[in-house]
Amino acid sequence: MLRLSPQGCQRFVQAEVLDAVYGGGEANVAVSLANYGHSVAYVTKLPDNEIGQGAVNSLRRYGVDTSMIVRGGRRVGIYFAETGSAMRPSKVIYDRAGSAIAEAEAGDFDFDRIMSGARWFHWTGITPAISDRAAVLIGLACKAAKKAGATVSCDLNFRKKLWTPEKAQSVMRPLMEYVDVCIGNEEDAELCLGFKPEADVTHGKTDAEGYKVIFEQMAREFGFRYVASTLRESFSASHNGWKAMIYNGHEFYTSRRYDIEPIVDRVGGGDAFAAGLIHGLLTKPTQGEALEFAVAASALKHTIPGDVNMVSTAEVEALAGGDGSGRVQR
Repeated sequence: MLRLSPQGCQRFVQAEVLDAVYGGGEANVAVSLANYGHSVAYVTKLPDNEIGQGAVNSLRRYGVDTSMIVRGGRRVGIYFAETGSAMRPSKVIYDRAGSAIAEAEAGDFDFDRIMSGARWFHWTGITPAISDRAAVLIGLACKAAKKAGATVSCDLNFRKKLWTPEKAQSVMRPLMEYVDVCIGNEEDAELCLGFKPEADVTHGKTDAEGYKVIFEQMAREFGFRYVASTLRESFSASHNGWKAMIYNGHEFYTSRRYDIEPIVDRVGGGDAFAAGLIHGLLTKPTQGEALEFAVAASALKHTIPGDVNMVSTAEVEALAGGDGSGRVQR
């Protein structure tokens, strides 16, 4: 996707200049994992023009394999992001109708070839929300991934501006049969899957205990190997508390809490968490260590403008190990 944003904390109506960056849920995860040293390929469809090429180049510069991207279609999806401050929330406006991936067809992708040799396949609930065709593609990709023996992770990522809870549940619940690692916050779990925790994050109240029952219910119903959720305390657009919880079917683990103030850009924070969790589950001996890496990575993303988390493994490990002083590194 192409992201267009007013500079600083300007409002849409006052901006005369828009900063342009490329990003999007799965793309952000791909870049983070490439930064952590993994071999990562990204699959989508982009128009065969300069804007589509710009999107491809934005992935290549970080070492993401773009050889499986199909070229064609009319346009790249766009979203406009206005950064909030203090009590004024950030705002997103979508312009995704008719994008190349929204109109892509099953014949555009050979998913058996794409998934051959893959260890992990990650997708988000934003992709099936953009069109019925995209939802079909996700189903085909999941089937091929499971056939290839890959672990499948899903970040539920409910977007009310893209579909209704009824539509989301009719699409997402059947897809959960392919998912091994389910990621989502309290809103995602309720609106995508119908599970409601005892939490009130709108008013800055997040009780980790309220998630345990729904984690157990989700794992029991869908057979998830892991269920994970970020726990955001939203005091204002500029000040959040940040931690997470994970459940492996036997034990719960709650991470350390970060107090993030001021927030530079929270867009992409969930993607940074997903990428950190994938890296952690692939490389760490325990779910607790995997979660601590994920939470530290996503906390750092809140300090970086744009969609993508521009951090290294060493930087995340340093924060996870307790070095959050922000002192100059010389």
